Amino acid sequence: MSKKHTTEVKLHHYKHRRKPNRSIGGDVGIYIFLGIASLIMFFPIIFTIASSLKPLDEALKNPPDVFPRNPTTDNFTDLFVFMSRSYIPFSRYLWNTLFVTVAGTLGHVVFASMAAYVLSKYNFPGGRIFFKVAVVALMFNGYVTGVPNYIIMCKLNFVDTYWALILPAIGAPIGLFLMKQFMESFPMSVIEAAKIDGAKEITIFWKLVMPNVKPAWLTISVFSINALWNNPQTQYIYTEAKKMLVYALNTIQTGNLVARQGMANAVMVVTLSVPIIFFLFSQSQIMETMATSGLKD
Repeated sequence: MSKKHTTEVKLHHYKHRRKPNRSIGGDVGIYIFLGIASLIMFFPIIFTIASSLKPLDEALKNPPDVFPRNPTTDNFTDLFVFMSRSYIPFSRYLWNTLFVTVAGTLGHVVFASMAAYVLSKYNFPGGRIFFKVAVVALMFNGYVTGVPNYIIMCKLNFVDTYWALILPAIGAPIGLFLMKQFMESFPMSVIEAAKIDGAKEITIFWKLVMPNVKPAWLTISVFSINALWNNPQTQYIYTEAKKMLVYALNTIQTGNLVARQGMANAVMVVTLSVPIIFFLFSQSQIMETMATSGLKD
């Protein structure tokens, strides 16, 4: 076999999957169990969507009904009318959130993948210590790191700018941890075969490694989008025109809560929609993270 086919052969062996050896009864039992578990887990989302379609009298009913008897979209109409009358246009809040979410997620995926590729495939002084520091950082939640992050952003003069939201998202340790664990399963022989074929390091990373670890960086994207989209980030942003959509939506619940209960239910659907839609479109690839994480060279 010529050298130009070496990379393709190695990659074919990496992508090969062994079919599970189970009986039909075992498959049926697994599907029944997964079906029941999925209904239990999906019920809060169903109830949230159903509540957003209830008129005010049904929304205030106690105990509440699961499904509305007279479904209506007036809650969403009232929400957008209310937001359009605010001092800052609704589109501005939406743009701020979209920009921060896209920039933070893209930067997080790129930098985490580049760092994970080096740490998983090459040995260099301090590499293991650096990864251990990243693992230790996973132990601290946002409340613990909030003060140090704020001090750093102040020193960099990034407070009240988008960078105060984007930089912490890019440097989140969860992406580095997941990508390194997944890239370790990518055979080094495939990379060596690509080098034999004359591919450069940057070409190997972007055109060979990244497409084959797509499930991993899609999983990271889900975590990042969920964190950025649903975080008001009021501790960093003070200017009203730069605030996030979730902050603007949360202000709806601060007034007359009884009169705005219908709009509050619609707010829940809006804040949940983007992360859920992204997950639904990428769930098949995300499931590959579990299926391929055990493969070794």
